[in-house]
Amino acid sequence: RYIVEKGFVAVDGISLTVVKRGASSFTLAVIPYTLNNTNLASLSVGDRVNLEADILAKYIESLLDRSSGAGDKAS
Repeated sequence: RYIVEKGFVAVDGISLTVVKRGASSFTLAVIPYTLNNTNLASLSVGDRVNLEADILAKYIESLLDRSSGAGDKAS
């Protein structure tokens, strides 16, 4: 939902650029320095990681909800 191409996703606190987004997956860019100086190289397919989406996308959604009234509570 919050993952967009050229946006950012943090994987275990490591901020990475999204290069491609699919319906149920995404691809991240990892430069050699990041790979060699973080725990990313030790991860395997299926390992559990903490993911954090680009906060800017969350702010934009919040602003759009407010301007459209979607965030209003019914009385």
